[in-house]
Amino acid sequence: MSKRQPLLMVLLSLLLWVSTAVQAQEEGSNGNQAKYSYFSLEPEITTNYVTEGPRLGFIKVKVELMVDDPKWVSELEYHSPLIRDVIIETLAQQTASKIKSLSGREAIRKACLEKVNALLLAETNRRMLADLLFTKYLYQ
Repeated sequence: MSKRQPLLMVLLSLLLWVSTAVQAQEEGSNGNQAKYSYFSLEPEITTNYVTEGPRLGFIKVKVELMVDDPKWVSELEYHSPLIRDVIIETLAQQTASKIKSLSGREAIRKACLEKVNALLLAETNRRMLADLLFTKYLYQ
């Protein structure tokens, strides 16, 4: 038992040293990262879009808004009716081919981001959104 005790002490001290180094590295890397917050537009947005035939096309999206400052979430909540309106208007102007393609979907997302940021700039005098995400995207 006495032969194992020094080996056990060395292993424990090595383990403690490694865990302290890992913790210090994590604390240092977390200090440099931006703190993002998300605001979910509820309920999901359902609207129609332009088709070439007599049938209406429908699109349903769940939208998440990403901001740099957690304090801005309450302002997003306050302006959510205006934000919803801008997104619905943008979606309703799209063609079926654009809605159904991956590149079109990305272009629509970027257009929504630009228009919502322009709206928020007019309302709050700052560009609040770091990004706008579609976490659900269904069309028919």
